[in-house]
Amino acid sequence: MTRNNLLSRISIDPNICFGKPCIKGHRIWVSLILDFLAGGETIETDNRI
Repeated sequence: MTRNNLLSRISIDPNICFGKPCIKGHRIWVSLILDFLAGGETIETDNRI
């Protein structure tokens, strides 16, 4: 996946999630996903993602 492809999946709207970057079409903060990954989580070990 290219950088532009990944960035196209992120939206920033001041009326949604206080303007924090979110996954497009969802109210999941990008920072939350990054926190999970930094903590060692993977898609295989966590069914929440």
